Amino acid sequence: MTKRAIFDKPNVLVTGGAGFIGSHLCDRLLETSKVICLDNFSTGDERNIDHLLSDYNFEFIKHDVSEPLNLESLPELQKFKIEFQGIQEIYNLACPTSPINFEKNKIATIMASSYGVKNMLDLAVRYQAKFMQFSSSVVYGPRQNDQVKIDESDIGKVDFLSARSSYDEGKRFAETMVENYRQVYGIDSKIIRLFRIYGPRMKLGEGNLIPDFIDSALDNSDLNIPGDENFSTALCYINDCVDAILKLMASDLQSPVNIGSDVNIKLTKICDIIIKALESKSKIKYADKHLFITELCLPDITRAREELGWMPIVTLEKGLAKTIDDLRASKGLKTVERKI
Repeated sequence: MTKRAIFDKPNVLVTGGAGFIGSHLCDRLLETSKVICLDNFSTGDERNIDHLLSDYNFEFIKHDVSEPLNLESLPELQKFKIEFQGIQEIYNLACPTSPINFEKNKIATIMASSYGVKNMLDLAVRYQAKFMQFSSSVVYGPRQNDQVKIDESDIGKVDFLSARSSYDEGKRFAETMVENYRQVYGIDSKIIRLFRIYGPRMKLGEGNLIPDFIDSALDNSDLNIPGDENFSTALCYINDCVDAILKLMASDLQSPVNIGSDVNIKLTKICDIIIKALESKSKIKYADKHLFITELCLPDITRAREELGWMPIVTLEKGLAKTIDDLRASKGLKTVERKI
């Protein structure tokens, strides 16, 4: 294929770009690239990208990835000269991720993880773009009692007919599709398996652990853990996550990579930190388990550390402080200026 000319900056496509992780990624990519952000707002939020809309090098397209997409036919993208320059990188984050609306989004989830991935891979083939699929720790299945940490060679165990199979098996199938496109078409593809990521711009009232805990503490109401006092997890701050994304895309690595914190911590302790930081009167309670909020495997991040030179560096206390300030602001409350 003829090498395409890059006029000033590379053209980059971010699907799911108005979501929590996608919007932070757009912020960073704009430092070096022209960014096309695609989202249908099924779980993303326009507020996450409002501050980018006036940037000449940023363009938002409302679109569902499960529907075909012809970038060259869109008048708002003419300034990016896609017919000559093409697309250099595609980051595919598009997939509904709202625990509270999981049942409602089941078919949309399946479509995003099948037709959506295919449509984006077809664009990668057309433009010979580097491609990154955003996968998840759910491909390994639930945490086993005797499990310490899981590495990328573990094939996992997922119930492909379970109530949450649209997401879990969907993510596995998406990886299969990416790998087969790589084998057949020779595209430069990456698969990043994210474990629990948190930080500013997470939505309130969506059933996500950290923002819901903070929301409850701000209201001095009970913090409800979906399980018992032994429920534990690992949390990786969004800045560390974006660092890993950019390092992986710039690398020659084509094997899946675990990205997350490998430090196990009980939710009870996380709730204690939040309550103390807010001087809240909230109490910690234990509630029924949630279909979409479960104990996940802990990542072995040896490959990320050795192949990418990456490891999480933001402490839980600092990350939670930044997240608290952001969610206070979204509720219209006074924030406390902090630095990380």
